Amino acid sequence: MKKPFLTLTALFLMTFGLASLACADGVRLTYSNFFPPTHIQSKLAEQWCREVEKRTDGKVIIDYYPGGTLTKAKQCYDGVVESISDIGMSCLAYSRGRFPVMAAVDLPLGYTSGTQATFIANAVATKFTPAEFDDVKPLYFHAHGPGLLFTSEKPVRTLADLKGQKIRATGNSAKLVKALGGSPVAQPMPTTYQSLQKGVVDGSMHPIESNKGWKLGEVVKFCTESVPVAYTTTFFVVMNKNKWASIDPQSQAVITKINEEWAAKHGAAWDDADAAGRQFFLDKGGKVLALETGEAALWVQTAQPVMDEYTDSPEGRKVNAGEVVEFIKAEMAKSP
Repeated sequence: MKKPFLTLTALFLMTFGLASLACADGVRLTYSNFFPPTHIQSKLAEQWCREVEKRTDGKVIIDYYPGGTLTKAKQCYDGVVESISDIGMSCLAYSRGRFPVMAAVDLPLGYTSGTQATFIANAVATKFTPAEFDDVKPLYFHAHGPGLLFTSEKPVRTLADLKGQKIRATGNSAKLVKALGGSPVAQPMPTTYQSLQKGVVDGSMHPIESNKGWKLGEVVKFCTESVPVAYTTTFFVVMNKNKWASIDPQSQAVITKINEEWAAKHGAAWDDADAAGRQFFLDKGGKVLALETGEAALWVQTAQPVMDEYTDSPEGRKVNAGEVVEFIKAEMAKSP
């Protein structure tokens, strides 16, 4: 009666032992992302995980945690440093002041697409190799298309219309709102829908895609097409340094190649999502308000102190912020 049991037990132990040996030279990682699983940027992140597994022949396996289930948006970066997760994606603006070089990318420089903003973000990281990321292994960056002003009840066609309105914004976009005469309210994206719905804020600075990706088109009615002062938000994908060091050199090279491909995919996805978000906004009855030429010039002039504050601040001078901004402007002129 005991022979079948012993046989099954031996078979289990042998199978388990083989599986353990198969994983002995590999690495298993966790990936934290605050985007909901249905969002295109979340889907791309998960596809990156599967591509890494495929191209490393299973030497690197990644367990993916979307929707802030492992670490919330604001805690994501520290979560990677402290090994709560091995990989993390979030945006730099949630840790204002911590990333002085890369903060330049988020300035209201008049971005026209996610492809352009993503190109700029990675170009800055490559050119300046910012010391602010010395505690992690940066994998790649991506950035959304033009961040514009959306309001729930009151249309904004002029700076006078914006004065005193409470606008959800983060990082440099919050500084932009303040410079333009609004009252910035710092909030991460996951809380924005409810704040707009309940009237906690009067509007939001966000990319067009968020109207569909985060359903904000259901709770905003007006879009001020403020492209001349359009900002972006830079997103990081970083890995714990010790975990990166535990990956074999061949797999590291494979992952580096995938990173280059995926950064471009994220940029293109932001643009596709912008088109879908714009249509979603219009389908919900939203109205797009263009700035008149003179008003647009006034917005650019009024936003200039945001640039000056960045370049002239003690931290800005410390990292040669003026050089970073001039590099970005030159790259924008030739970027896709």
